[in-house]
Amino acid sequence: MVNILIGCTGSVATIKLPLLIQAILEKNRDVKVNVVLTKSGEHFVRSAPLTFENVRVFTDDDEWASWDKRGDPVLHIELVKWADIFIVAPLSANSLAKLANGLCDNLLTCIARAWDTSKPLIFCPAMNTKMYEHVLTKEHIDKLLSWGYQCIPVIEKTLMCGDTGLGAMAEVDTIVEYLDSEIKKKS
Repeated sequence: MVNILIGCTGSVATIKLPLLIQAILEKNRDVKVNVVLTKSGEHFVRSAPLTFENVRVFTDDDEWASWDKRGDPVLHIELVKWADIFIVAPLSANSLAKLANGLCDNLLTCIARAWDTSKPLIFCPAMNTKMYEHVLTKEHIDKLLSWGYQCIPVIEKTLMCGDTGLGAMAEVDTIVEYLDSEIKKKS
């Protein structure tokens, strides 16, 4: 059994989360999937709640609700221990900047900050072309890559805002194929 933790940030590409989960579960029967949503990521799944059997969704509220006193488990540490693979799909420009600069102000970024780098952390950037082309984006991606994180590159297409260019999250099939190769290494 391979445990996959999917993190979703405040990008409109989060609407693809149900498709991503379904594709992962259909392709790999011997996996367990859980999800972490940032507050902004929650916005994009509100209209289509996740109803997958045996897939748990964690939010910032869970981080604080699970701890009461010294000795209680700390959720972000428990999720780091549980997950064999952490994939952040989509990774918004805001969360990319947080990760690259070591900020950990929500459940997802705390997981990334505590991540065991002997295990794969895969990220799928997703943002408007103007944000993607900003000099900081390359700097932030390069920094994550230097830590051993793996990037599934953006693609060019017409974005939700109507602009056309680089910045869209990779297609679900591409992400699943990439994940499949990492799962096979773990099996």
